[in-house]
Amino acid sequence: MTGAAGFIGYHLSQRLIDDGYQVVGADNMNNYYDVTLKEARLTGLLSSSRFRFHKLDIANADDVHAMFRDVQPDFVVNLAAQAGVRYSLHNPHAYIDSNVAGFLNVLEGCRHSGAKHLVYASSSSVYGANTKMPFSVHDNVDHPLSLYAATKKANELMAHSYSHLYGIPTTGLRFFTVYGPWGRPDMALFLFTRAIIEDQPIEVFNHGHMRRDFTYIDDVIKALVHLVHRPPAGKPDWSGADPDPASSLSPYRLYNIGNNNPVELLRLIEVLEDCLGKKAMKEFLPMQSGDVPETYADVDDLVLDVDFRPDTPIEIGVARFVEWYRSFYGS
Repeated sequence: MTGAAGFIGYHLSQRLIDDGYQVVGADNMNNYYDVTLKEARLTGLLSSSRFRFHKLDIANADDVHAMFRDVQPDFVVNLAAQAGVRYSLHNPHAYIDSNVAGFLNVLEGCRHSGAKHLVYASSSSVYGANTKMPFSVHDNVDHPLSLYAATKKANELMAHSYSHLYGIPTTGLRFFTVYGPWGRPDMALFLFTRAIIEDQPIEVFNHGHMRRDFTYIDDVIKALVHLVHRPPAGKPDWSGADPDPASSLSPYRLYNIGNNNPVELLRLIEVLEDCLGKKAMKEFLPMQSGDVPETYADVDDLVLDVDFRPDTPIEIGVARFVEWYRSFYGS
């Protein structure tokens, strides 16, 4: 698993360890956000004899090749990526190095090691300028609004080519605003929590009227566990005359992983204020470049194929995050 010390990677690694699997994790431990948080996650994972760790950057082809040669994995989960929409406006090369070149190295590793299934992180950001709601994996996504989104769309295209050329089963997961304990410090919930506790103002973009399909981490992990052991097969009735973007004649599949219930940002702030017992000082700002006004996941395919629908309400998820935050930071 790449990105094992990241937010989703940590939770998935822990779940697989608890289920009795041998997990080999990789991460470059970069400083995009607080490294001590990544180190704390990793320390927990390393306490298990069923977890091994490789410190490496997936953009380094030689290191990735050596890891695959050593491990010979049955299943591969690629969660390593340079994350963040706004950061991509200022550091575009980091996204090409990690999200494009790095993903190619993972694909090559799967190809030469004979991996049975590659599951990889895509993003709701690929929907870009689409306004048809809810967002469906069966709709085309050809108008990304950030380089980050473009690299995630590129991952989906690259995966399809390897599924077609080499028969590698690949499943891409479009995650929708994942949050919860051990979350990323660059995400709104984390930033807002810290600012409110420290009596600092919070930046509320689009004057709080953005809507997001906030998806609790436990639901994301349940979906991942269901899908890792379900490598796709090609669809014999797939037609190039009327191509379905979510599937293929090749063993390739896309799924949305979202709560199927968009929530306005102002409502998230209200719930957070209730959990903290403290009001936020709000600085209302316009929409930022690269952002979209709303995300909303159609998860019908996920329900149909694995009989699971993410459904944790923000009232529960935010309370669990705040409980973790206070415990971890002692505030």
